[in-house]
Amino acid sequence: MTKYTDDESNFGAHGAFFAIIREGLDGVVDGEDYFDLLAEDVVFEFVISVPGYPRRVEGRQNVIDLYHGYDDFMRVRAADGLRVYRAAEQGVVVLEYRVHGESVHTGRPYDNCFVSIVTVDGGKVSHWRDYLDPVAVFDATGWPAQRDV
Repeated sequence: MTKYTDDESNFGAHGAFFAIIREGLDGVVDGEDYFDLLAEDVVFEFVISVPGYPRRVEGRQNVIDLYHGYDDFMRVRAADGLRVYRAAEQGVVVLEYRVHGESVHTGRPYDNCFVSIVTVDGGKVSHWRDYLDPVAVFDATGWPAQRDV
């Protein structure tokens, strides 16, 4: 099992998160880094997510803008547990994977599991549907804050 670690560019286009995604989509999409894998008119849907995070993002540049500054919120240091399921005739790849790191603001560990359903058209990602464990985000960020009873 491949484990990607990254101590410099925690979530950037060459970081551990994107490395595991590139491995899962190897041979199906074209591009030099994660954002190069995306079609200009890509649609991202975050089906299970956290409050305040968008449910839908349309367009490659908007996805880039969404992830810009992510390192200021959460540090992703490693990614592993990749499982890949392909339905080539439909152009669909299902990725299961885990990421590990910590919250920048609390220092608490961040360990999350994802399922990403990726549709590919013409060598580029045209649609991305993501499912994650929101409790992992809550635990890392300390949300909601503990109340004195």
